[in-house]
Amino acid sequence: IIIFSRDEYKQEMIKSLDYVKKNINLFRFFIGDVRDKDRLDFAINDEIDVLVHAAAMKQVPTSEYNPFEVIKTNIIGAQNVVLACIKSNIKKVIALSTDKAAGPINLYGATKLTSDKIFTSANLFKGKKNSKFSVVRYGNVMGSRGSVLPIFLEQKKNNTFTLTDKRMTRFNISLSDAIKFVFKVEKIMNGGEIFVPKIPSFRVVDLIKAISNKPKIKIIGIRPGEKIHEEM
Repeated sequence: IIIFSRDEYKQEMIKSLDYVKKNINLFRFFIGDVRDKDRLDFAINDEIDVLVHAAAMKQVPTSEYNPFEVIKTNIIGAQNVVLACIKSNIKKVIALSTDKAAGPINLYGATKLTSDKIFTSANLFKGKKNSKFSVVRYGNVMGSRGSVLPIFLEQKKNNTFTLTDKRMTRFNISLSDAIKFVFKVEKIMNGGEIFVPKIPSFRVVDLIKAISNKPKIKIIGIRPGEKIHEEM
């Protein structure tokens, strides 16, 4: 199992897990960035059976403010991953996408849609290689870094919650269900598909009410590039 990321702190966290410590000989850890094609070529080899591409700049406001950077990571990075996988003839490649790639109105969504197209098109231009490329697209991962749940739990201390718009809805999936879906896709993929799970969508204001019985809600307005309702 190869872990490739630019986050040395999270790699150390993974190394500290009991399962990993007991089976450390099964793991390899590479510090690197998908922008760096040479480093990818070094880390990816023909002994790999399945590669899951999860690296991306994911924050909408950050992407709007740093357009060159999000293009380098989400588009050029996707290209580098595809070329490295074709070079090493990786059997199955799964790229993680987002609901924001469906009918995008912000730069983040546009770069992820482009990434999706790169991965699905790779099945056409791979030549005689045996690699298969597919995409998994789902909504917000509940409780993940950058999601609203940790923010709301922190705001619960003062019982004052910030909300962009009362009409706001979002698709949500748990981290465990997201992982299970990727494993399911790995078994059934033929290459070229965009897999979308059936997952719930709820009003963000209802999430706040689930956290607090009598919340004080402060409407702060929609941020640049934000939708009221996502689509899949």
